[in-house]
Amino acid sequence: MHDIRLKPKEQRRLLKGHLWVFSNELQTVPKDIAAGETVQLLTHDNKLLGTGFYNPHSLIAFRLLSRSGELPDKAFFRKKIAEALRLREAIYSLDDSNAWRLVHGESDGLPGLIIDRFNRVIVLQAFSAGMDRHLPLISEVIDELLKPEAIVIRNESQLRELEGLPLYKDIVKGERSSTCQTIHDAGISYEVDLHEGQKTGFFLDQRENRRFIRSFSKGADVLDVFTNDGGFALNALHGGARSAIMVDISEETLKRAEKNALLNGFENFSLITGDAFSLLSTMTEAKERFDVVILDPPSFTKSRKNLPAALKAYKKLNKLGLQLVKPGGFLATASCSHHVSEEDFLETIHQAALSAGRQLRMIHKNSQPPDHPVLLSMPETGYLKFACFYVTDNC
Repeated sequence: MHDIRLKPKEQRRLLKGHLWVFSNELQTVPKDIAAGETVQLLTHDNKLLGTGFYNPHSLIAFRLLSRSGELPDKAFFRKKIAEALRLREAIYSLDDSNAWRLVHGESDGLPGLIIDRFNRVIVLQAFSAGMDRHLPLISEVIDELLKPEAIVIRNESQLRELEGLPLYKDIVKGERSSTCQTIHDAGISYEVDLHEGQKTGFFLDQRENRRFIRSFSKGADVLDVFTNDGGFALNALHGGARSAIMVDISEETLKRAEKNALLNGFENFSLITGDAFSLLSTMTEAKERFDVVILDPPSFTKSRKNLPAALKAYKKLNKLGLQLVKPGGFLATASCSHHVSEEDFLETIHQAALSAGRQLRMIHKNSQPPDHPVLLSMPETGYLKFACFYVTDNC
């Protein structure tokens, strides 16, 4: 096994619990290390810091696996995945939900690996060259631990390109038909296509925030923007909403949302296909108003250098949303951009309210659910911001 060394004093972040080393922090790197190879990380004076994956093609050059020098063999992955499974089984009942994140990358000691469970199907994503190399072994461990009907690999994220990895998807166990599953969450059912749906097939990270919408949805006219599979709108209807409009730019996505609404017996909904910014502007000009407006956009930036443009987009979106809320109504808004801090997110909403002439009172603030745990030593593991506001006109 190869050794790589840090420059002097560069071990401080790792000793505080972080799991990454960047390429400019390394002093000595042999030229013959392949991407994803397991190496030992040493301080400049040859003290062992641990073992992990090295990638010469990535800014994140080293991802720590074990501080005691363990190797990523079958026993290692079985131990880590079993530990992650115990946590999820402690916090979720299958009666309440049969879909949750089993492994959340660095937070579960498996940097660059995502494992999601959807009923009897497991979906894997690898964001690091090292985890990509070990997907056959990881699939074997998953098969032995959970005995799923199917195991699907969804390696289509552009983050893989930063590691020099190809984009692809595959079914490594089971048939294509078994990747279509019905999942349930807090009384609502969803039909999900784990081979074609976005990300790993369904957005699990908003589960608790979707449920909170129910608390102020009774009798409400609801606008759900970036609805995806309809999660927020369906929870509003479950909570007694009078009507729900689901907006998304993708016709295929709206077909899934419609199917899910009908699956749950809801009839008082409608669908609008189009660009959110354009549609909200048109609705504002037409003086349409809603009791509840929900904004759950995709990430507006994947890098810090684009943060100013992202904040500008969040302000514009939330201003448009606020202009559509009736006085005494509610705005629910989210950001899944890691580079947008909670402070920046809330300040942007405040500025949007000032610009829209609305008064806000925050009644709820949340982040990602407990199956997406956050390492305090790694702010990168926390990304979701969510807040609900009671909206009135300025005095």
